[in-house]
Amino acid sequence: MEYLIQYGMFLAKVATVVVAIIIVLGTVVALSSRQKRGGKKGFIKVTQLNEHIEEMRDVLRHSVLDKDQLKLKHKAEKKLAKVEQKEKKEKLKKEKAGGDQEDKESDRKKRVYVLNFMGDMAAEAVASLREEITAILSLAEVRDEVLLRLESPGGMVHAYGLASSQLQRIKNENIPLTICVDKVAASGGYMMACLADRLVAAPFSIIGSIGVLVQIPNFHRVLKKNEVDYEIISAGEYKRTLSTFGEITQKSRDKVQKDVETIHDIFKQWVKDHRPSVDIDKISTGETWVGIQAIERNMVDEIKTSDECIIEACESADVFEVEFEIPKSLQDKLGSVFQGVVEKLFSNIFEKSTTNKYQ
Repeated sequence: MEYLIQYGMFLAKVATVVVAIIIVLGTVVALSSRQKRGGKKGFIKVTQLNEHIEEMRDVLRHSVLDKDQLKLKHKAEKKLAKVEQKEKKEKLKKEKAGGDQEDKESDRKKRVYVLNFMGDMAAEAVASLREEITAILSLAEVRDEVLLRLESPGGMVHAYGLASSQLQRIKNENIPLTICVDKVAASGGYMMACLADRLVAAPFSIIGSIGVLVQIPNFHRVLKKNEVDYEIISAGEYKRTLSTFGEITQKSRDKVQKDVETIHDIFKQWVKDHRPSVDIDKISTGETWVGIQAIERNMVDEIKTSDECIIEACESADVFEVEFEIPKSLQDKLGSVFQGVVEKLFSNIFEKSTTNKYQ
């Protein structure tokens, strides 16, 4: 009898697992088919940061202040709100009396549009950046401002060249561009950053790395030792220079060196054109500096965090964070989860090793 009970429990567990797998697979299929039917490229998400900051302030007030202090605050705010309401009514009366749409628009507050760029090796965030800029340029005026929070250690030249070109679109419309670097803007990241009308960096952010690097592993001697042939058939003298398995000749090496120096010269000229105050020969050595050193070299304009810039902007302008979100496929979502797990694992290992070192 006991055997039958255990067997029944086992079957129940198996049935539960099977049902769970069926539900998961059904959900996956439904999500995939929904994505295919939708066919959307993505969508714009807008958050008014003035309201976000006010909400946080109100929550903190209710936790920290006593009833009497809250009453005084609310009374002062109501009084201010009445004054603002009265001013709005007077404006509406003037507009009804003969003001046109241009007059209405001229009375509005300045708008600050906040963007975020988290750069990787391939500058994949440019896919969202280009859409965000397109949306902003459809509405923004010269009196407004774009504030970009930029974080990037650099990467591929062509990818960051495209990202920089997207920022150039803002400049072409004569809309002020502020770029804030809280952690790092190096190499391709600084290629983007130097386009700013106002470049702001946190005190210990990493700035610079104005240089070009090409590196590739070569297994030619391993193949030769094991008597493995490797052939490349190409047309054009320099169609292939350095490769992973081919023999590296001095001629190929010289060609790549020449190409790298040419790109470096173009990079230097780009920085010099957009930040003429820098001594380009002194800062284009591939070195990096922290923010408080970079300002001494005219590589940035102010030492400040992006949070400070946004809070200051909220005092006199309507501030909107604009994000273009691209729907992720199931594979991308699973990949992100796996990447997050790996990053967390390595972060924990590094944290433990560092803690042990200084104990």
